Amino acid sequence: MKLSTPRWWYVRRGAPMPITRALLTPVSWLWAAVTARKLAKITPTDPGVAVICVGNLTMGGTGKTPVVRELLRHLRSRGVEAQGLSKGHGGRLIGPVLVDPAVHPAADVGDEPLMLSRDAPVWVALDRLAGAQAAAAAAAKAQVVVMDDGHQNPSVRKTLSLVVVDGETRDDEWPFGDGAVFPAGPMREPLKAGLARADAVVLLLPADLAEPDPALLAVLAPTPVLIARLVPDKAPPKKPVLAFAGIGKPWKFERALKAAKARLLDFAAFPDHQPYDEATLNLLDRQAAEGGGVLLTTEKDWVRLSPEWRAKVTPWTVRARFEDETALDAVLAKALPAPASKLRSPRRKPGPGSVQAPQKAKKPASRLSPG
Repeated sequence: MKLSTPRWWYVRRGAPMPITRALLTPVSWLWAAVTARKLAKITPTDPGVAVICVGNLTMGGTGKTPVVRELLRHLRSRGVEAQGLSKGHGGRLIGPVLVDPAVHPAADVGDEPLMLSRDAPVWVALDRLAGAQAAAAAAAKAQVVVMDDGHQNPSVRKTLSLVVVDGETRDDEWPFGDGAVFPAGPMREPLKAGLARADAVVLLLPADLAEPDPALLAVLAPTPVLIARLVPDKAPPKKPVLAFAGIGKPWKFERALKAAKARLLDFAAFPDHQPYDEATLNLLDRQAAEGGGVLLTTEKDWVRLSPEWRAKVTPWTVRARFEDETALDAVLAKALPAPASKLRSPRRKPGPGSVQAPQKAKKPASRLSPG
């Protein structure tokens, strides 16, 4: 039985469920200790290819996979043979296997790899080291592997470690909750420990949030911060919609639809990676029809549907977009082989809030500052 993400995990102050949280705290101590011991004990192995790890400090819902997708697009558009690597959560195949979207369903390789494979080569491997080695040895030899998740996995030597942080802080929401480690809170490990291994943070803002929260930037300092936004590819349908989502933070999808002025009939939230059965989909379809509307879901949910249901359900796709690609290139240069490391994106006019680390001396604001 899958469980939905507790929303109280992400309340900054005065979170509810105090008795439950207190009872779970000893388990949190054990979780944190086991993670720290694993990280200290295992020596990472060089897979023979540069690895950019895009990880989480929390249990999910940060927008990590859209960031991986954008990095793959960004690198490949500059002539770098970048390939994705995922554990394939929810899939049956152990791997390493190169995902073929024309052959593999989500039940085989997982929804996130299937979504990513629509844009770039993606490998699925339960053993991430074996997956990176397979990408390096393939006919289309990878120059860079972009690994979806794995910040707490020490098996692979990482050339560059990025962590994605949810930038939503309105209505007293906070990406780290009160800092408690799973299961008493959302953290995979203590915040300070996770940030210490990160080369940079990708702070992912919703499209309708004008500026990042200064208090959050202060918490992340002195780690360099890259600002990105989760931007829809197009407006939602003009018809009324019954929306549903089985993602890490389904309420973010509902909020984004409201911000985009979607005509919401209702919203149904499901656990992350939830497989949908016929009874559930038929019920949602009937409710949408009764309201004169259509079914709408995330792309991640859409790829989990059968071909028949994909024809009936509209996916609302979103993309991560970095505000300053020059700053992004400067960070990525560490992982790129020469002469690709000298490639730079076309210079773009800096947008607001892209440099989010304190400067030691007075100088023009940079899009990226090491603090």
